[in-house]
Amino acid sequence: MAVLKCIAVDDEPLALRLVETFIEQTPFLQLTASCDNAVEAMSLIREKQPDLVFLDINMPNLTGMELARLLQEQPGLVPKIVFTTAYNHYAIEGYKVNAVDYLLKPFSYEEFLRAANKVLQITEEASNNFQTVAADDEFIFLKVEYQWVRIPLKEILYIESLKDYVKVHLDDSQKGVLSLISLKALEEKLPSAKFMRVHRSFIVSLDKINAITKNSIFIGKTEITVGEQYKETFKTIVDKWLK
Repeated sequence: MAVLKCIAVDDEPLALRLVETFIEQTPFLQLTASCDNAVEAMSLIREKQPDLVFLDINMPNLTGMELARLLQEQPGLVPKIVFTTAYNHYAIEGYKVNAVDYLLKPFSYEEFLRAANKVLQITEEASNNFQTVAADDEFIFLKVEYQWVRIPLKEILYIESLKDYVKVHLDDSQKGVLSLISLKALEEKLPSAKFMRVHRSFIVSLDKINAITKNSIFIGKTEITVGEQYKETFKTIVDKWLK
């Protein structure tokens, strides 16, 4: 069973302590940090890279909902979110930012555990949807619907994030494949000498790049923008090519 690293965020001390206690008594959860405001939470998420954030919504300066929207825009910052709030009218808005669940205060440990189990199931399914079976990194297996599909690395053009799924775009003779796995999880498995994250939504095969500009990569007729966070790393690669 996976162990999920968690951060608890709530501006009410008693509510924060309750979530901390629930996390600590759940075997597959690990409390890595807690705080009482969303601004500090953003820094902690960057530092700790948690799998799951239990996030209050109504907080001063920056609300939990605003933090969730900001996280969606930050490359690599993709923890699962379970909202904790005393107000039920945020439920629909919560799902718009891909929150896994929504706990209405006061909630019981049974309700908390149900939400945590939901996150665990999603995480384990995503992890099980990827396997590397070639010692020399010649191919990967991705779970596509109900079967494992063998994908040679040399046939991958680029990989695109589509929320909880990735689409692997293959050479012109084949259709792309869709798998339930995060771009971050797939990035960690691919050989860094052959593939590079260039945008929060794209990984490219370095061998398939046909042309480059200051801010873009071209693979065939597809133009992919290089994100601000990745420009320096990509420039290092380009400088080696142009020497």
